[in-house]
Amino acid sequence: MKNRICKFSTSVISLLLGLSFSWASAAGTSNRLNLVFIIADDLGWADLGCYGSTFYETPHLDRLAAAGMRFTDAYAAASVCSPTRASILTGKAPARLQITDWLPGRPDRPDQKLLRPVLRQSLPPEEVTLAEALKEAGYRTAFVGKWHLGAATNSFPAQHGFDLNIGGSGLGHPPSYFSPYGLPGLADGPKGEFLNDRLTDEAIRFVEQAAQGNAPFLLYLSHYAVHTPLQAKAETLAKYRRKAEVLGDSGPAFETDRGRPVRAVQNLPVYGAMMENLDESVGHLLSALRRLGLETNTIIVFTSDNGGLSTAEGSPTSNKPLRMGKGWGHEGGVRVPLLISWPGGTAPGSVCRHPVISTDFYPTFLDMLRLPARPRQHLDGASFVAALRGGTPAPTPLFWHYPHYSNQGGAPHGAIRLGRWKLIENFEDQSLELYDLETDPGESRNQAESNPGQAEELRCKLQEWRKVVGAALPKPNPDYSPPR
Repeated sequence: MKNRICKFSTSVISLLLGLSFSWASAAGTSNRLNLVFIIADDLGWADLGCYGSTFYETPHLDRLAAAGMRFTDAYAAASVCSPTRASILTGKAPARLQITDWLPGRPDRPDQKLLRPVLRQSLPPEEVTLAEALKEAGYRTAFVGKWHLGAATNSFPAQHGFDLNIGGSGLGHPPSYFSPYGLPGLADGPKGEFLNDRLTDEAIRFVEQAAQGNAPFLLYLSHYAVHTPLQAKAETLAKYRRKAEVLGDSGPAFETDRGRPVRAVQNLPVYGAMMENLDESVGHLLSALRRLGLETNTIIVFTSDNGGLSTAEGSPTSNKPLRMGKGWGHEGGVRVPLLISWPGGTAPGSVCRHPVISTDFYPTFLDMLRLPARPRQHLDGASFVAALRGGTPAPTPLFWHYPHYSNQGGAPHGAIRLGRWKLIENFEDQSLELYDLETDPGESRNQAESNPGQAEELRCKLQEWRKVVGAALPKPNPDYSPPR
């Protein structure tokens, strides 16, 4: 199918076919590949220059895309953070883990028709995480930044395979991006130090130390940016204020969808400044890898934990042409950027349209690192190495389960994507929404009534999947009181 093809130019294909895998390393390091996994928070699919943004400036991430592969149809396993983060580390669907909302989760309210199911409050200790798998294989492992997988100190990164934990705790966002940060596990720096810079410095320090040893390493750099609070350096903020003034209005800043205002234009200066600083931080890390001679034997991955925030809490970014954003089952809530540079594996400047989801990272990374698969662990993930090498994998269904009301206005739902088709099942009234993403990526034309056969086929697959993973459904609220 057209949207499943990873496209390469003829010259790039020739280059790729002529390459042999080079596992040669810099002096003093292992001949095995290192893995640097960078995840941003609440960063939308359209927030990078290489994904079409003209207001935000992301030259370092754009160069990373040019050096490797850019995925157009990559997804988070949930439209909010904690479930996606759990899926990355375990290779299991949030529904199977019973971590289906941000932790500790939004409490039930009288004005909601449904009550949420039980929400597990931390990453289960019996799960063998990606970090544990790599540690068993001799990797040094470091976690830097946002954890948000439970407040219990016995379920922090150190208890899940990371040798080093800097800044990871139960907090979902920093009290401040300027020191003093107020973050457990991260000592405050000089007053006014910026959090992105500090986390990047800590990450570089780990890489420098790892380069002196003989073991390969996993660096899991989990930025708090660009989550609220919306804060940025004064000089960068001033730059984007001037830019917004020069560009002027390019149409209404907001549109209405499902009765809510949704940001339609990327023009908020503070968010632009936060994006630029995040990009600079990534650039500093990439420069450090080059300086240490690690560029040729390090896999670099960049992605986000869910779609951009566009319908609440300041609505700082727009995900258009995708619909809605964080907290919603529509594309703007779950489709995310994904850039992967794999020396000897991905062709420079390649673009892949094969749909992948965050549960797929675990088996894919094991495959890339030539480590044995763990099929009993990463039950819901599938390696997409074939796509990274330019192949055309067979279509497989992607699933979502969100039995909650989100802070951003979303309601309980489930969803499935298979090939060009996506179905959303709304749990309040069992209504269906069917979209052809190949012709309608903005999900503007619901075809559930005009194509009932396709809708029912996908609903059956979705319901069967829920049985397999043991997905818990919400229950009617006996104290429901409609909002006035």
